Amino acid sequence: NNCLVGQGSGLMKLGDQLDETDRRILAELQEDCKAPLAHVGKRVGLSAPSVMERIRKLEEAGIIRGYHATLNSRKVGLDVTAFIGVSMSPNGIDRLESQLENLEEVLECHHVTGAYTMLLKVKTQNTETLERLISRIRLIDGVIRTETLVVLSTLLERTQVPVGIPIGVHGAPVGVRCGLRRQYRMH
Repeated sequence: NNCLVGQGSGLMKLGDQLDETDRRILAELQEDCKAPLAHVGKRVGLSAPSVMERIRKLEEAGIIRGYHATLNSRKVGLDVTAFIGVSMSPNGIDRLESQLENLEEVLECHHVTGAYTMLLKVKTQNTETLERLISRIRLIDGVIRTETLVVLSTLLERTQVPVGIPIGVHGAPVGVRCGLRRQYRMH
């Protein structure tokens, strides 16, 4: 659960340096990164300037990598989610990685153990566009074979990284279930 980053001449475990307040701020930002800093501060017991300073340090340390909107893929016309297991020759991995930039349907690429070399998570408009994507992947030099698993339904899809704050604790995220996000109630 600890993220390793280079600092100076050696590696340090950033997870060991995060205090409870940092973890709560991270949980709050993952839940709603557009929440006003005063609101985040109230929930974690700090002033807005103190929250801003901690966020700046978390960004500089590379713990916070960016801020993004979470889209409903079906509402933007991407109705098919699939996982593609790709078996590669040893010299094909670099070629696949260089081609991924050209395959916007590929959301994730993982080097894995087991039957496949790489596991891709993809979203496409329909099965026809999925078939075309699979054909493009198979044409990459070094790809030996692919196996595709089409998702029928999604029960849980989280975008949040666990930061050691139990779900359900005041100020902690509840996760993304069935694509729905918990909304803050303004008091």
